[in-house]
Amino acid sequence: MTNPFAPGLSWIALHWKSGAVIAGAVGIAATCRWCLETDKVRAQRADRNRKRELRRLADKISTYGRNVHRRYPTGDVVVSEHDLAEQLRKHPDAVAKALNMLLGEQSVQKAPLSGYWKLRSRPVPEDAQQETFA
Repeated sequence: MTNPFAPGLSWIALHWKSGAVIAGAVGIAATCRWCLETDKVRAQRADRNRKRELRRLADKISTYGRNVHRRYPTGDVVVSEHDLAEQLRKHPDAVAKALNMLLGEQSVQKAPLSGYWKLRSRPVPEDAQQETFA
């Protein structure tokens, strides 16, 4: 029985120098782009990455609240920043920033005890679909 990859492997063996030249050129181009990038562009990219990571963390927190509420449907989901950070394996400051972002979106509320948050796991009446009766 013949190896179905034999033609491809023999082509690579014959053209390895061309592949090495192309890979080297791509590497040099990527390095030049990275080195010639201005501080302003680098800062903008870092800011976008921070915002994207913060959004991902906020989504994880919301998902965590829904999962806990699904498991324990009676009562509210109240978590501490520290416990939530341990649960999600994130730094407590990052969790606090994500919770403050969710606070602006009205997805969480601050609990009376410092460092604790009440996660909104059910839709509020404004978000729920309202039926009209004719």
